[in-house]
Amino acid sequence: MSYRLAADALVILHAAFIAFVVFGGLLALRWRWLAALHLPAAAWGVLIEAFGWICPLTPLELSWRAAAGEAGHAGGFIERYLVAVLYPPGLTRGTQWALAALLLLGNGVVYAFWLRQGRRPRP
Repeated sequence: MSYRLAADALVILHAAFIAFVVFGGLLALRWRWLAALHLPAAAWGVLIEAFGWICPLTPLELSWRAAAGEAGHAGGFIERYLVAVLYPPGLTRGTQWALAALLLLGNGVVYAFWLRQGRRPRP
C-alpha cells in the first residue's frame, strides 16, 4: 500500500473516530456495551479540544504524506479537514473550549438518559 493511500485511509479513520466521539453516546443507547468504548473516546476528544493538543494521528498522516512526496499541511486534523465545513473561520481557543463544553454537555445528556433507561424495570 502506498503512503498516499495509507494517509488517505488514516484521514477516513480519523473522521470516523471523531464521529464516534460526537455521536457514540447515541449508539450506546442501543448497544449498551459500546459505552465502554465511547466514554474513553469522548474523554480523549474533550481533552484534545480543551487543551489544544494535536491528535497523534495528525503527525502520522503528515509523515505518510511526506513519505509519498506530498506537501504536508499546517495545523491539526480539525483545522485542515473540518473547520471549513463545521466550524466558523479562524478556530480560536475560545471556540475549542466551547466545542469541548458542547461535547461534555451533549454526552452528559445522553448518558443521563442512558443511566435512567438502565434503572427502569424491564417488562
